[in-house]
Amino acid sequence: MNATVSSSASAVPDVIDRLVGIEPGSHLDQIRVQREQARTHAQQSYLSLFAPTPPVFGHFEIADRFAVAAFVAGLHGQAEVARFYADALAGQGARAGVAEAIAIETKRGSTQGPYGRYPAGPLSAEDAPGPSYAVGAAQRPVLGERLSAGLAHAHLLVFHPRDASPTALQSLLDAGWSSTEIVTLSQLVAFLAFQIRVVTGLRALAQRPVTLVD
Repeated sequence: MNATVSSSASAVPDVIDRLVGIEPGSHLDQIRVQREQARTHAQQSYLSLFAPTPPVFGHFEIADRFAVAAFVAGLHGQAEVARFYADALAGQGARAGVAEAIAIETKRGSTQGPYGRYPAGPLSAEDAPGPSYAVGAAQRPVLGERLSAGLAHAHLLVFHPRDASPTALQSLLDAGWSSTEIVTLSQLVAFLAFQIRVVTGLRALAQRPVTLVD
């Protein structure tokens, strides 16, 4: 393991443990210890996205990463996870009004899904039309064109994954995103989906009584 990454991983408390409320030595802690490699990789993925070690390529600012994360967690209906990222955003020196704009846009963008169309064929029977999303006119000046485009793409990946297309990517490029930054944005949205699934599963396990078999 890279020494810099190892040092960072040990300096930042495990985020999934924090989100679930896992105490050292607890039943859930023991479960995670049995999957120590998965635990380590999840934390390193968080650090690479939200506390990357230099050099950091592109201009996807850390504050904007937390803003997107708060938005995505909110779209998934995970209020506590969204609050974690919103609180972190507040500590990143975000532009005035961004946190409030993210909260407004999360409510505007909330829906069910997934929506979209499959290529013509047997799966077309599962096509489901749904609302498209763009940042509201009142919030766009606060968030800026780059972040507004990033939120629209994140919403697409969460609710319209079947509709991802070169045209959608071109919208990001037109707003000033580089190819490297688009990859990072997509990785961030995918990581949030993974992290939320793990948190939800561990919270479910927390409701189980501890037995001798456990």
